[in-house]
Amino acid sequence: MRPSFVVTGGAQGVGRAITERLTGSGHVVVLDVADHLAWRHDQVTLVSGDAADPETARRAAEAAEHRGPLTGWVNNAATFRDANLDGDPAAHILDLITANLALAVTGCHTAVNHFLAHRRPGAIVNVSSHQAQRPVRGALPYATAKAAIEGLTRAVGVDHGPDGIRTNAVALGSIITDRSEEYRAAHPSFDAQMAELHPLGRPGTAAEVADVVAFLLSPAAGFVNGAILPVDGGRSANGPDPEAQTRRAPNSSPATRAT
Repeated sequence: MRPSFVVTGGAQGVGRAITERLTGSGHVVVLDVADHLAWRHDQVTLVSGDAADPETARRAAEAAEHRGPLTGWVNNAATFRDANLDGDPAAHILDLITANLALAVTGCHTAVNHFLAHRRPGAIVNVSSHQAQRPVRGALPYATAKAAIEGLTRAVGVDHGPDGIRTNAVALGSIITDRSEEYRAAHPSFDAQMAELHPLGRPGTAAEVADVVAFLLSPAAGFVNGAILPVDGGRSANGPDPEAQTRRAPNSSPATRAT
């Protein structure tokens, strides 16, 4: 019998690409706030609801188990709302951090207990971001939550590795989705900005993320646990080059080259 998987936030974007990739290995339950999928696949079932709600997550796990032994869980769902320490109440910022962190905590909790209850090994993949290590301005709640999710990933890997449960994360760079395509259409400098940020000279695709997630869930990654794997075209390794301005403008002053 083929295995099953749960992907939170799998209705669109990166989550959809992960879902479609995993259908090659088994049945996938998408846990999403959407009340319907804009696309159909005979190996995909939708469970509508909040992925941070334990009861909803449990329903998703049971729906997956009904289709085949649940062996993989992907915490992809996230919220994107910016806030600043100098412009927003602390309680509001904490709520935004918790909104993202709770999605991963609930998913890990549900997956771990399901695997333990069925006495089987399993794999969890948390979707993080390069911002966990190198935030961009204005994204404090998101960057803070993603940093916490990476800590959660390591802790779950250590706590439940002995149970045969592997937990890893993918830290994404800029990935092209429908939303980023809309931004791209409105900003002619988008491609140049992406080329500068990513040493590979381009943003990534959702399909490239999906391939890495599928690998981490597979037996081929059987000795990979507690790892944070950058899927960012080298963005996290890329540091500002103080000589770059000089190379673009040969007549710049020594003061400019030193900045």
